[in-house]
Amino acid sequence: MEQNWNEAFLERLRPREEELRQLYLSLYHGDQNAYGYFLAMLRRCWEERSETLKALDEARVAYPDWYRSRSLVGMLMYADAFAGDLSGVRGKLDYIADCGVNYLHLMPLLESPEGRSDGGYAVSDFRKVQPSLGTMEDLAALAEDCHARGIALCLDFVMNHTSEDHEWARRARAGEKEFQDRYFFFDNWDVPRRYEKTVPQVFPTTAPGNFTWCPEAGKVVMTTFYPYQWDLNYANPVVFNDMTENMLYLCNRGVDVIRLDAVPYIWKELGTNCRNLPQVHTLVRIMRIVCEIVCPGTLLLGEVVMEPSKVVPYFGSVEKPECHLLYNVTTMASTWHTVATRDVRLLRHQLGQVFALPREYTFLNYLRCHDDIGWGLDYAYLAGFGFDEAAHKKYLNDYLTGRWPGSPARGELYNDDPRLRDARLCGTTASLCGIEAARYEKDDAKLDWAVRLDVMLHAYMFTLSGIPVLYSGDEVARENDYAYHDDPLKAADSRFLHRGRMDWEAAGRRTDPAAPEGRVFTSLRQLERLRAAHRCFDARADIWVVNTHDDGVLGVGRYWQGEKLVALFNFADRDRQVCVVELGDFRDLLTGEPVEMMDIPVPAGGFVWLLCDFDRDGKEPSHE
Repeated sequence: MEQNWNEAFLERLRPREEELRQLYLSLYHGDQNAYGYFLAMLRRCWEERSETLKALDEARVAYPDWYRSRSLVGMLMYADAFAGDLSGVRGKLDYIADCGVNYLHLMPLLESPEGRSDGGYAVSDFRKVQPSLGTMEDLAALAEDCHARGIALCLDFVMNHTSEDHEWARRARAGEKEFQDRYFFFDNWDVPRRYEKTVPQVFPTTAPGNFTWCPEAGKVVMTTFYPYQWDLNYANPVVFNDMTENMLYLCNRGVDVIRLDAVPYIWKELGTNCRNLPQVHTLVRIMRIVCEIVCPGTLLLGEVVMEPSKVVPYFGSVEKPECHLLYNVTTMASTWHTVATRDVRLLRHQLGQVFALPREYTFLNYLRCHDDIGWGLDYAYLAGFGFDEAAHKKYLNDYLTGRWPGSPARGELYNDDPRLRDARLCGTTASLCGIEAARYEKDDAKLDWAVRLDVMLHAYMFTLSGIPVLYSGDEVARENDYAYHDDPLKAADSRFLHRGRMDWEAAGRRTDPAAPEGRVFTSLRQLERLRAAHRCFDARADIWVVNTHDDGVLGVGRYWQGEKLVALFNFADRDRQVCVVELGDFRDLLTGEPVEMMDIPVPAGGFVWLLCDFDRDGKEPSHE
């Protein structure tokens, strides 16, 4: 078997080695020694990969579109908030399966210093799990149990920077030039000031500037995000070699999806904005090739939280792909804009752009995640309808924090800068939909509307092509957790509003049809099953924006192999009667009842999924 596995390694290396060599040597100025080390490292990581994982690789290579299956449903969670630690998560796999989840994303869990970790994004050791969460052996055991259940495991790989407590940083601080060369060290502020002229600040309020004085070394170090996160210098091949090996180490523990954190930032060049530089795409392409050689069952997920024109290039091309998956971040922000304005025109415009992309591109679709909501909307398009950017951001934040008269939403601001008027937003899906306020007010009518809106937004997410990802707790309508205000390590970061501990008592009510938890959970499970059962949800399906002739109602159409779906989502505050020009005999997918397409009732905050099966009816499909 060993000889066969080694031959398999060479079979994967041979057709890719020429491109790999050219990319690597072009990036690192023909450094043959560094490239030789790189190849030897890949072989070593291959040899260390278990036969079980190699067999899983082979199964996925035989079915390369496995991650585009319409039965795939993701869930994002913090291990400690969900179940205490990694062993606790293993003990809750029955619950995860009960949610219909088969793609599990664990938030950062590698070793990082308490109080200086940015939620785990300042890694001090890429080969150790945070002790409070367990060990690498616990992570491998969890991955093994997940694989036995058909669950893929995703983990963040923080590649832009390390913690200031990382061994490399400690040795750099002590004056070892070899390790200072792994970062960006400067003898004085002259060059950093030149960088600052063109490089934007990520956190101008909480962490202004892109550089920090290191008194132990007597030098300035680049810190794009926070002072305790030291940027790595990927122009140094030693950095790329060692970080790639760190990534493969995680893959060999059973991680199936590597989330490349802050990937647009990883190459720095004086005189630029140090974002999305061509060398970044070279590095990501190399990493894609590396995975195809060493661990071909592994996916790369790019975290590119930018406008669509910057996001899409990280897919690469069909011939030379980069990331397998990207976040559909603009759609998420546009969705909450639509909730607050009850006007679907921006969302309709934005989805039209997404739907025009090649169907090979696979997005992760989500309503909420661990992070805040940033209002990176298409303001040039909104200006055509009289929206002013600054005023509109203020309105969105006022509405979704409940400050706007009549708003049922309950969120909090993040990074509020009164001067820039550019605050972002935090909160759970349930609280932003109004479930929290309605329960507090004991208003059943408001609660019915809020639950309906919550379910509608999830149905809309399930309608889009890509992988729908639930944020842990959203499946049972988890509300905001205000306990973070009392924790001195968390109180200054409002993102902990939606990072609270899982309420297992509330989760126990998921089978109660009268409780909001049960109403949301049951509805989401029904949607998941319908999505898995019907071929119109296939990743290869045609998808288009349906004209509803109503700026309060979004329409989406899908067609694949004889099945056509027309999905209507009413963001307005009143019931609507919608006329849609789509030929065929349609029925309500949830109830099975026939529907007349000339007069479709859609309740306020509600939706309908309408299906026409042309194979059954013997008619040819068509749409506008």
